[in-house]
Amino acid sequence: MELKKRIESGDAVLAVVGLGYVGLPLAVEMAKAGHTVFGIDVDPAKVAAIAAGESYIPDVPTEEVAELVAKGLIRSTTDFAVVAEVDAVAICVPTPLDEMKEPDTSYMESAARAITPYLHPGVLVTLESTTYPGTTEEIIKPILESGGLAVGRDIFLAFSPERVDPGNPVYQTRNTPKVVGGVTPACTEHAVALYGRYIDTVVPVSSTRVAEMTKLLENTFRGVNIALMNELLMLCERMDINLWEVIEAAKTKPFGFMPFYPGPGLGGHCIPIDPFYLSWKAKQFDFRTEFIDLSGRINENMPYYVITRLMDAMNEQRKPLADSRVLMLGVAYKADIDDMRESPAIRIAELLLEKEADLVYHDPYVDRFKINGAEVSSVDLTPAEVAAADVVLIITAHKAIDYDVVADNARLVFDTRNALASRDGQNVVRL
Repeated sequence: MELKKRIESGDAVLAVVGLGYVGLPLAVEMAKAGHTVFGIDVDPAKVAAIAAGESYIPDVPTEEVAELVAKGLIRSTTDFAVVAEVDAVAICVPTPLDEMKEPDTSYMESAARAITPYLHPGVLVTLESTTYPGTTEEIIKPILESGGLAVGRDIFLAFSPERVDPGNPVYQTRNTPKVVGGVTPACTEHAVALYGRYIDTVVPVSSTRVAEMTKLLENTFRGVNIALMNELLMLCERMDINLWEVIEAAKTKPFGFMPFYPGPGLGGHCIPIDPFYLSWKAKQFDFRTEFIDLSGRINENMPYYVITRLMDAMNEQRKPLADSRVLMLGVAYKADIDDMRESPAIRIAELLLEKEADLVYHDPYVDRFKINGAEVSSVDLTPAEVAAADVVLIITAHKAIDYDVVADNARLVFDTRNALASRDGQNVVRL
């Protein structure tokens, strides 16, 4: 119980592997609770930025990072050898899908192998990367035990899924409840004690598999319901019914209804990916997640539907999409952040170029991104730029965008986010 005493006293030294959207906010909360934290990342640029007291994550103020670095509570490095000095390690690395939409656990495996030579008796390892049920015990546990230390006897291992919602002004790392499941009861006990130091509410569950499944349920729930709205959107378009108005009316019901909204496609690191993790794992049990797979196909089709509707809107003005200037507004995957991961804007941009459109974009949070390997830069949103476009295509409804400038100067607006609801029926066509 020496580790638990060090945790409860605040003396435990901690490490976070992966300093991205999950790892950096976690490291900051650990340090704010008084722990010395080693932030480990294979990207020298991130390590250098943290060492200089700079944050590259919008939800983490640079002032906080600078203060914690100045106090010596956060130390960044590319050297995994520092794990020999710590009491607990949190792994927060990406878990993408490969080209066949199968789980790519290579980042997790690499992180686990990198820390294994430096593990010592009494250390706690937690995995926060979203993955399919069984990963912690089937993949991570054998790697850690290859160093000769047994999980549950010599070291502790638990899974605690990240629940980061970039740009959320209310729920961030500390006040978002944390689900924790250990390989053994002792593993759970130590992980709960640790997270309780810097998370307001910790929710222990009976196993790592339950914790892993919890995260997949959360995001599959969202993906399926968004797919339902997207399918109803297509139906309502044929029936000449405004689905956005329908949703606003339905959400007045105080029970039994939760509003979800249609859009140009799913984005982010979780919702477009997590259901495929579950579908892949289900096949190992001779089970097909037909309902989930169908919702995935509906959501994946939305960029193509957007292009079709856009072409229809332009045809009404006797304008072909080829050679027309398209000003795309917003390319981040959701409003008011700079995260481009899995953004539907990427596929929509590719489709526009395939149709030979003259594409430019504006995003107050994303200065540049790559389309088919070529880098493009954001243009200033001026009345002249808006007026020069044959159509303005709203993909991400950032609050910082001046929609009056858009509505007053655009020849045609195709709005996939209902950002110009009050201007509908003029020069605005809504998805």
